[in-house]
Amino acid sequence: MNNRYGADVLSGDWRAPRGGRAAPREAETGLVVEDVQTGYVGAVVRVEKAGGMHVVHLEDRRGRLKGFPLGPGFLVDGRPVVLTAPTADSRQALAAARAATSRTASGSRSVDRAPARVAAGSRLFVEGRHDAELVEKIWGDDLRVEGVVVELLEGVDDLSAVIRDFAPSRERRMGVLVDHLVPGTKEERIVRAAERLPQSRWVRILGHPYVDVWQSVRPARLGLQVWPVIERGRPWKQSVLAELGWAHDTQADVARGWKQILGSVRSYSDLEPSLLASVEELIDFVTVPQED
Repeated sequence: MNNRYGADVLSGDWRAPRGGRAAPREAETGLVVEDVQTGYVGAVVRVEKAGGMHVVHLEDRRGRLKGFPLGPGFLVDGRPVVLTAPTADSRQALAAARAATSRTASGSRSVDRAPARVAAGSRLFVEGRHDAELVEKIWGDDLRVEGVVVELLEGVDDLSAVIRDFAPSRERRMGVLVDHLVPGTKEERIVRAAERLPQSRWVRILGHPYVDVWQSVRPARLGLQVWPVIERGRPWKQSVLAELGWAHDTQADVARGWKQILGSVRSYSDLEPSLLASVEELIDFVTVPQED
């Protein structure tokens, strides 16, 4: 006989929400989730216990961090989940997987527990402190393994004198990274004069086209399409900070601004190719034996 009333509407899990019931999901590092209440989307950075409760920290595509109570109220691929703290077994498995494929911020394969070498004779020179801090953040692990020290020039006006004082040789090479090295600039004239020195055989001078190393950070890391264009005659760093709407009146403001910019850099992929190519070539020059 046909059932004129159809199936029992109360049979099955009729209370289940339209999107399905939330399933438990470990908050693994890198898992992209959405907070249902706010719509905030980000990748899991870490889970920690604070104030008697577990908090999951998410990083959005602009590098901003935000914490949420661990538990229900999240979506993964549009499906509801209850985020749980990673178990000891999963953390151990994740650590083992990372160790097998771990790489430094520069993209090189990480050498596990390798001690830093005694400083080699060769050196990598950069113009200023911000250049040095950026090189350290991305290439620091590689340079420590090779025993190469980064030194500050404090500008390139006296580059030829620095080269003479350093007295480069085959065993004591000198790599130099120069800001704003483009045709027709003061920097180009200084570099060309330095390259005419007798010692220049053991010196490699390369640069990038940016007014300051700040611009070598991809603007998307700061939520920008492009870096602000500052007209000639205005103090560049302070003017950039003003354009960004950040504090810019004092040197302390500039230092804080750079700290925020540097903090947005996670790996080599956040830097412009022109800087990457120059630094990688300089590191090769000061670490790989060259032919006579």
